[in-house]
Amino acid sequence: MEHALSPATLAELRRPRPYPAVSVLTPTHRGERGVSQDPVRLRNVVAEARKRLESDPAVSRQRRVDVVAQLDRALAEVDLAHAEDGLVIFAAPGEHQVWSLARPVPERVVFSDTFLTRNLVSAQAAERPFWVLSLSADRITLWSGGPERVVEDHSGGFPLLHVRENFDAERQMQIGDQPSTFSDEGTRQYLREADTAMSTVLRDQPRPLYVTGDPAALSLLDEVGSVAKAAVHVPHGGLAHASPEAVWQALRPVLEAEARKDTTSVIRELIAARGRKSFAAGVDELWQNARDARVRLLAVEENYRTTVRDDGDHLVPAEPGDLDARDDIVDEIVEMCLETGADVRFVPDGTLGDANGMAGVLRY
Repeated sequence: MEHALSPATLAELRRPRPYPAVSVLTPTHRGERGVSQDPVRLRNVVAEARKRLESDPAVSRQRRVDVVAQLDRALAEVDLAHAEDGLVIFAAPGEHQVWSLARPVPERVVFSDTFLTRNLVSAQAAERPFWVLSLSADRITLWSGGPERVVEDHSGGFPLLHVRENFDAERQMQIGDQPSTFSDEGTRQYLREADTAMSTVLRDQPRPLYVTGDPAALSLLDEVGSVAKAAVHVPHGGLAHASPEAVWQALRPVLEAEARKDTTSVIRELIAARGRKSFAAGVDELWQNARDARVRLLAVEENYRTTVRDDGDHLVPAEPGDLDARDDIVDEIVEMCLETGADVRFVPDGTLGDANGMAGVLRY
């Protein structure tokens, strides 16, 4: 199952496909909570997709057989033992993908000539993905981080390994010319290469960056390159060779502190926007401003979901399952804001007070 949504992957998912490009969405549950209901719910929603393929006159027999086979292959790849909060299956002639999301999705089946990506985009924004670059004298490891986990990532050619040739530490100690591990020219060049590689990764997949290592390593990377200057320094050695769990535990207090700072910054911006009359709140108001590309900053409470219906002029409350109900309107607004260059921040539940789950700062 897929987890990481890069800009290149999103662009590939959004390209037009031969009809039908089928998107199957279903909520899932973590751990024991979903053992009984998730398999049944998943089978039912995939069965609905098959039934619609059978009855759709725009789908030829050959194409129907192909897409049904892709759905079956996707279903076989689903691992509900490691489910998160939502599952998305994409199937089209000759291809399929399975995505596990750390954010709930509505249960639905969509036929189109493109895949439905807004729930993936919203989940990615809510996860606040980040990079961790761990330095040591002989290995530099890149980690991809998200909610409650990091995994080693091989983007940019990482890990980078460094072998120090003709280094006789015992002899150099005897004659008094032992260099610092992070002062010889070979190591400096090694860190320059890491800086260049990390710059490429950040250009392709911009995220906050945390750099871990001994203070001397952090100082040298800052001296010879550019990526460390905008990164959060974490003076903790040994993580280039550590397990993902050890890296996560070392980063966790730092991430929590950064999240608190980020939330405080968002609240300050929203308060200032009220004074400038550039503040918007609530689903209907933000939906209209997002369509006009007026939202500069969007703040969303982490677990805020609501179901609405478009009455032509406004969004009005609706019940799940109602005709024309839109269960993922929050994700739709998040995606519209991101596509128009807004800064989207997810904040703890209750942070926004009377703003009804989401608030924004307008451009004009």
